[in-house]
Amino acid sequence: MRIGVVTFPGTLDDRDAQRAVRLAGGEPVALWHADTNLHTVDAVVLPGGFSFGDYLRCGAIAAQAPVMESIIKAAAGGLPVLGICNGFQVLVESHLLPGGLIRNDVQTFVCRDQKLVVENVDTPWTNEFTLGQEITIPLKNGEGGYIADAETLKRLEGEGLVAFRYKDFNPNGSMNDIAGLRNERGNVVGLMPHPEHAVEAGFGPDTSVAMRSGVDGLKFFTSVLKSLVEA
Repeated sequence: MRIGVVTFPGTLDDRDAQRAVRLAGGEPVALWHADTNLHTVDAVVLPGGFSFGDYLRCGAIAAQAPVMESIIKAAAGGLPVLGICNGFQVLVESHLLPGGLIRNDVQTFVCRDQKLVVENVDTPWTNEFTLGQEITIPLKNGEGGYIADAETLKRLEGEGLVAFRYKDFNPNGSMNDIAGLRNERGNVVGLMPHPEHAVEAGFGPDTSVAMRSGVDGLKFFTSVLKSLVEA
C-alpha cells in the first residue's frame, strides 16, 4: 500500500513519517507541497514539525498549498488522512477538522513523552488500538492548545469525535484535554503528539520494560494498512 507523506517548506518530520510507514510494511511516497497529483496513494500523512508561514498562524499558509486542494477533495471521497502536530494544525486550517490550535497556556515549547487515552477506534488510523487503551507518544509543540466554541465541543463529545485525550497531565491547556480528533466519516484524524517517534524499539519512549522501548505509535501506521487491505 502506498502512503503519501507531504513535505511543506520547513517540514521537520517527513523522513520520520516515511520511516514509520516503511516499518509498518507500507510504501512511503514523497509528496511536495506544490504537487497537484497525489500519485495514486492509498492514504496521506501530513507530518509534524513546522511549515512555511507558521509565523502568521500555524498551518494557515500551508493549508493553501496546491497539494491540500487535492487532499481536501480526496478526503471528501474517503481517502484516509492523518495530520500530526503541524499536520493537525493544517487540517484545522483546511476545515477538515473543527476548532483551532493556539499558543500553549504555559507560554513555552513543550517536549515530553505524553500519556494518552484512546477515545475512538473506529477510524483507519486507530483500529488496532482498544477503546480506553493508555499509550505513550512523544509530544513537542509550542502552539498545541486545542480550542473550540461551546457548541463545537458539545458536538465533538456527543458524537464521539474525540480520538485521543491527554492523561494525567495536560501539556498545553487544550480544552477537555483533547489531544486528537477525527471527522464524522472517520477517515481524517489529527493529533498533536508524534506517533512517528514511537515506532522502533531503542528509539521510542521509556517503558516499564526498558528504556526507549515504546512503540505505541506504530499502530497508527499498521492500522491504516490493515484498513486498506480490508477495504
